Amino acid sequence: MQRLAAKRSVQNISVSLWRRCLSSTSQATAAAPVKDSDEFQARLPPFDYTPPPYTGPSADVILAKRKEFLSPSMFCLYRKPLNIVDGKMQYLFDESGRRYLDAFAGIAVVNCGHCHPGVVEPVIEQIKRLQHPTVLYLNHAIAELSEALASKLPGDLNVVFFTNSGTEANELALMMAKLYTGCQDIVSVRNGYHGNAAATMGATGHSSWKFNVVQTGVHHAVNADPYRGVFGSDGEKYAKDLQDLIQYGTTGHIAGFIFEAIQGVGGIVELAPGYLSAAYDTVKKAGGLFIADEVQSGFARTGNFWGFEAHNVVPDIVTMAKGIGNGFPLGAVVTTPEIAGVLTRRSYFNTFGGNAVATTAGLAVLKVIEREKLQENAAMVGSYLKDKLVQLKGKHEIIGDVRGRGLMLGVELVSDRKLKTPAAAETLHIMDQMKELGVLVGKGGYFGNVFRITPPLCFTKDDADYLVEAMDYSMSKM
Repeated sequence: MQRLAAKRSVQNISVSLWRRCLSSTSQATAAAPVKDSDEFQARLPPFDYTPPPYTGPSADVILAKRKEFLSPSMFCLYRKPLNIVDGKMQYLFDESGRRYLDAFAGIAVVNCGHCHPGVVEPVIEQIKRLQHPTVLYLNHAIAELSEALASKLPGDLNVVFFTNSGTEANELALMMAKLYTGCQDIVSVRNGYHGNAAATMGATGHSSWKFNVVQTGVHHAVNADPYRGVFGSDGEKYAKDLQDLIQYGTTGHIAGFIFEAIQGVGGIVELAPGYLSAAYDTVKKAGGLFIADEVQSGFARTGNFWGFEAHNVVPDIVTMAKGIGNGFPLGAVVTTPEIAGVLTRRSYFNTFGGNAVATTAGLAVLKVIEREKLQENAAMVGSYLKDKLVQLKGKHEIIGDVRGRGLMLGVELVSDRKLKTPAAAETLHIMDQMKELGVLVGKGGYFGNVFRITPPLCFTKDDADYLVEAMDYSMSKM
């Protein structure tokens, strides 16, 4: 039993490292603060906003309450957790008023920017007038957002069902696929993440996020990972594996295939070129529906409005959340009228899905993205930042790979480039050092060795320069 426990511990290295580094009591392993961080941070790009003084409880008081009253499964970033009390556009502020460049955006959520007035003001007006009428009554907000979302999608993808999260959206999409096809088998991709409910946990191909509960009817295809995958960047070979999986692992008929065009939690892994177009043909021959999980890659983040657009495929169902509400709990499933009809066979309802305040926020988000050309900015600044990160790779051996599109970028750290040995501990150390310099990034990948760079889409080239400078400095001090 002890050996089994040890094996499981190694397999879940990313989770254990998270928790070890995030314990505020782990002083012995804490990274030494950057001595000249204030001088370095003085070079942050100018920003015309000063938050009001914070008078609330301190970080220590909040952390003590979290430990006493919140689930122990909840953890914080960094060895010394940040108490974030204010935000404006691409910047966050802690309790002391210190400014941080936010290159994580609340896990790819705050696409328009923190507290964007174009989102905040319509929401205030709506919440003052009406909070929650339920969708059993008519209200303009849900109807207008549905129409606006449909206009952003190709073909007959024009029927919308609102949820509160990406997990709910993916759960609904998987159920609809099963109902529509009459099949029960779902195929997903290894290393993908789709949520933490029953069906979505089954579809998730990442053991760190799967509990020991019954998960049936899901088959995981080999991940089309150009960096670590067995076939490199050959999308056709990965698609052949998918075909073999359906032929030998199912009845030959499936309910659906769910994918992320760029795997977020999995470490910003963009699926190999040619994979999804070939996979589409295979899935259709097996009678399945093509389901695009756009929870992280949607809403202009990749430089396209949707991640799947870079692969020349049109899904049967598209799921979305995160960036749709800029921080408001909102998700959606968009599909065709024919597929949507399966939900009329019984009563299917979501009390808060389509809430008036949340859908007002969603409509405001679409308007801000279009008015401020955030999709174009994500493409331009993202390309600029990626080039800078590739240059940094030439300077630091610890960078094994730079990948992604737009402002959904990943930097994978390795201790040996040839062997691609994950540099998990080093990743945590550099993350802490970058925080001391005023830059916040995320972390992902199975081994916890990938920086997830998913800033608000108002990110500038000056912000990109500062991020790269902070990363360069932190790596130079290793």
